[in-house]
Amino acid sequence: MNLTQLRAFVAVVEHKSFSAAARALGLSQPAVTMQVQSLESETGATLLDRRYRQVVPTEAGAALLPHARRVLAEIEKARYELDRMTDRVTGRLDIAASTTPGDYVLPALLGRFLDAHPEVGISLRVMDSAEVVQAVAAGDAHLGMTGAELDSGGKDVFESVGADELLVVCRPDHPLASRERLAVSELVEEAFVMRRQGSGTRVVTEDALRAGGIDPADLRVVAELGTSEAIVRAVEGGLGIGVVSRWVADKALALGTVAQIDVRGFPVQRPFFLVTPKTSLSRAAEAFLEHVRREL
Repeated sequence: MNLTQLRAFVAVVEHKSFSAAARALGLSQPAVTMQVQSLESETGATLLDRRYRQVVPTEAGAALLPHARRVLAEIEKARYELDRMTDRVTGRLDIAASTTPGDYVLPALLGRFLDAHPEVGISLRVMDSAEVVQAVAAGDAHLGMTGAELDSGGKDVFESVGADELLVVCRPDHPLASRERLAVSELVEEAFVMRRQGSGTRVVTEDALRAGGIDPADLRVVAELGTSEAIVRAVEGGLGIGVVSRWVADKALALGTVAQIDVRGFPVQRPFFLVTPKTSLSRAAEAFLEHVRREL
């Protein structure tokens, strides 16, 4: 067995599918399948159960998994120590990010990082903030970035970096668009389009409403959507009012398809958070953290 086979096997187990593992590894799905089949041929055992919607390890696969992870961790540690001696930055960097930093902030940062460190292979997965925290804690991502600090059970470290602000937006012809300095309480009767639970935007929005004396449970939420882009589209369509990042709203505001509502306590200033495990970081992860701190 070789490292490529072990890396493919571990990736399929962690991502629970061959296609997701292929995306994370930057390979084609047939290439990942071939590596796992080769490993199964060499070990003489079926390692993965493919009969269900999610791929799971067999008894033999579960026995091999901790050994495979330990081998890959040792190789990563050796590469880290050698790279530090030569000041080279190599290896893979798996990043998990919530929607706003993942779609609007990190792509440009990654481009400049790769200009300086072309030998690093990068995977960026966009998910809810809660999922980012879980991915870093479980070791499925080297680091993450979110729009809120969430409880990780003490498994992650959060570092404030950069800045964002949340706006309340509506259609330009909405009655609230022309009002000035509304109290938060005046929003209670409005139809709200919200991010779904687990989103950093949702967490910060609900905190801001509580600070204004409003229980978020009292809102008339007509839809919960998976992305802030979807909220902007829903607001443009007249579904209700919404709270989104300025990064997301800027284009629609410039085009005049949405308007910002003047509400006391808004815009809400919030930082982004770098999320790192309490374990040691790879050289690539350390270099990227330094890059983000410098750029933001």
